[in-house]
Amino acid sequence: MPIYRIPLRDWVDAFVDYVTINFGVIFDAVNSVVEVILNSLAGFFLFLPWYITLALFFVIGWRIAGRNVAFFSVVGLFFVLNLNLWNETMNTLALVIAATLFSIALGIPLGIAAARSDAAEKILRPFLDLMQTMPSFVYLIPALLLFGLGRVPAVIATVVFSMPPSVRLTNLGIRQVPEDVVEAALSFGATPRQLLFDIQLPIAAKTIMAGINQTMLLALSMVVIAAMIGAGGLGRIVLNGITQVEVGLGFEGGISIVILAIILDRITQSVGKTEKEMV
Repeated sequence: MPIYRIPLRDWVDAFVDYVTINFGVIFDAVNSVVEVILNSLAGFFLFLPWYITLALFFVIGWRIAGRNVAFFSVVGLFFVLNLNLWNETMNTLALVIAATLFSIALGIPLGIAAARSDAAEKILRPFLDLMQTMPSFVYLIPALLLFGLGRVPAVIATVVFSMPPSVRLTNLGIRQVPEDVVEAALSFGATPRQLLFDIQLPIAAKTIMAGINQTMLLALSMVVIAAMIGAGGLGRIVLNGITQVEVGLGFEGGISIVILAIILDRITQSVGKTEKEMV
């Protein structure tokens, strides 16, 4: 007895065709905005002389995360410079920052909505589960169809892949604010807006920053996969090492990604910590 096959593939193809045909103007606008932001970030990092960039990372690392991170940032980035991968690293940094900014801009408001409404949380939960469990290669297909080859679809795919932690941890942080604190604020006449911005978000700041940290690291983990559709940067170096079977080239790109990941991780982890908490 033949088993009826659900035409899921056909439904997805039809949906993508419909969206492409009817919402092409919107995607063109999104493409333009992302391209401008990405080009601005990449142009800024590439415009700065390498020694200025090292100094900036040293100052930021020292002020936020302590002297150990500051010195590691300088040594690590100088090592990348010595490998002649500076431009690729700056392009990767621009892509990660752009994707993280978009993820935060979308994720934190969604997390706030989920924290303030159980119904919103129930609606978002399956979508977040899908986004976190779907193989990352799959995100490249709709991004490629809707935006073509280049860095813009790479950023879009990275945003979809990396956004869930910022939503989940924003939701978690706000829900963990003690009830007595919320009740006290309401009893003193705090409006919902004051309650959110003056009470809940400051108390939940560390949890929200943990979500931003995870979002940034997930964005960085996508750079190699995103290189398959034209993201460039260090991901292209690793991809070339794989396709050309050049182990050394792939290792150089990989270790540069690791160095950048450690620097960004330590700095974002330390945001909001006191001086005594710094490593």
